[in-house]
Amino acid sequence: MLTEIDDRVLAAVNLHAVLGALPRLADVASEASGLLAGLPRPVLLTVRVVGGDTLRLVFARDGVRHADGEPAGATTATLVFRSPGHLNAVLDGRGSPLPFAGPAGLRFLTRVFTPLSDLLGRYLRPSAADLDGPAFADAHRTMLLEVAVGAIAIVANRDRSGRFSADQMTDGDLDIAVGDALRHRLRVRDHRLSRIPVTDAAPRAVFRFADLQTAGDVLAGRESALACVGDGRIAIRGYIPLVDNTSRILDRVGHYLGK
Repeated sequence: MLTEIDDRVLAAVNLHAVLGALPRLADVASEASGLLAGLPRPVLLTVRVVGGDTLRLVFARDGVRHADGEPAGATTATLVFRSPGHLNAVLDGRGSPLPFAGPAGLRFLTRVFTPLSDLLGRYLRPSAADLDGPAFADAHRTMLLEVAVGAIAIVANRDRSGRFSADQMTDGDLDIAVGDALRHRLRVRDHRLSRIPVTDAAPRAVFRFADLQTAGDVLAGRESALACVGDGRIAIRGYIPLVDNTSRILDRVGHYLGK
């Protein structure tokens, strides 16, 4: 089995799946809402990796969203990373990005973005004491699933082992669900995966966790997905090869998220 980590793939996972989960964090964490409430105007943040990808997010009092343009009157701020390895080191606590911003942008970076990033780390890698609170534990599991689903498409399209699994997949949509309340959708087209909005259209296959605890335990490596399928805590239906290869990619995602 291929076990080495591709630094460029890891950077893409960190950028798009981890930092890209900040909009979801703003939805599930009351502490995030408190940090955003003090923003006098929206902020457009650009996170750029030299020789790599770019992420653009808009932060406002009512939440965080992926940018599809520049909001009128928005404050702007940019964080630059010299290389994919630099981004990975910063998210691992071993470095600092290069900020480019005016006074208002710098205030945002120090007073809002940095605390939000720290909060994201706490929800993704909580302490045992954090998990004693049922509401926090559910938010933690929700965030783990958000990041994992975001990482699946990246690893499937860019990682050597992930591409091997994607090459075995035929076209179709796959839902990753938790009970009846939480669903994410992935689309396979020409052996490439993308994340798409969930609609009422029936997917070709479904991978369903019984509850958030099962999802969190499997994603954190505390439970075996195979064992959960055996005892009914994970249900699969539809075109099984689609589920099977997605499961293989998800296992590979665990190598990246464990870094």
